[in-house]
Amino acid sequence: MKYNLLGKTDLRVSCLSYGASPLGSVFGPVREDDGIATVHAALDCGINLIDVSPFYGLTKAETLLGKALKTISRDRYYLSTKVGRYGNEAKDFDFSAKRVIASVDESLARMGLDYVDLIQCHDIEFGSLEQIIHETIPALFKLRDTGKVRYIGVTGLPLKIFREVVTHTHIDVILSYCRYALNDSSLTQLIPPLKQKGVGIISASPLSMGLLSDQGPPTWHPAPADIRAACAKAVKHCQDRGANISKLALQYSLANTDIATTLVGTAKEQNIRTNAQWADEPMDQQLLAEVLGILQPVQGKSWPSGRSENN
Repeated sequence: MKYNLLGKTDLRVSCLSYGASPLGSVFGPVREDDGIATVHAALDCGINLIDVSPFYGLTKAETLLGKALKTISRDRYYLSTKVGRYGNEAKDFDFSAKRVIASVDESLARMGLDYVDLIQCHDIEFGSLEQIIHETIPALFKLRDTGKVRYIGVTGLPLKIFREVVTHTHIDVILSYCRYALNDSSLTQLIPPLKQKGVGIISASPLSMGLLSDQGPPTWHPAPADIRAACAKAVKHCQDRGANISKLALQYSLANTDIATTLVGTAKEQNIRTNAQWADEPMDQQLLAEVLGILQPVQGKSWPSGRSENN
């Protein structure tokens, strides 16, 4: 496992990190023992960054993660959780200073921790960027002074939100999802300005939320028909070659050394072990060229998320 500094923080994170959203049974029921075994397997494989949120499973993921970490020495992992998103409806977003401060205390209690290494404002495109910049982040900076959080970041889908935030305030980290993958590598546009400001980059969903997988995306996937069709064609091409597109997609994401770490989520022990193994294997460059060619017509295309003014 390779390790990289996360921006200007002192966090040397594994290139592959663990996304704990499946522990909240958001992709299907998860037995407690299986979830705990998956977390322990991730740590055994050298993964040292775990990302979660109170939104995942409506606190179920944090609760199960807390049980998994109960027997693990705190110096073996970095923990990232989030504030601001607590459900799927517009009413379930609250980035007020009062709520985010209370949210951190609630998360710490659920996981049995004294502090988190990284606190992130969750999917900020659903909120007011002005509030995020002038109220939410300053509240988290004050919270940092108490020792409950060490570093501060934001997450979301539209690239515009990251430009706005890093232009008008200081943050330590951004978490971008579905924007550095075989079908959409547009996150590269932001790498130079983020590096210039010392902002660490976490990329999530290298499989584009299932588009780049043999089983295909879930029915609720927001991608339009042309992206779905192109990705399905790329999946079929890999299958015909006897290859696994998920492996190629993960290796492609990990190959960019400007991205400190790439998040993968699973509640299956064998899956995380397989992903860790793939991270250490060489990428098939010929297959990569073929797949990128298939996906070229939709390269960089995405879908709207959050408020229209934030897209």
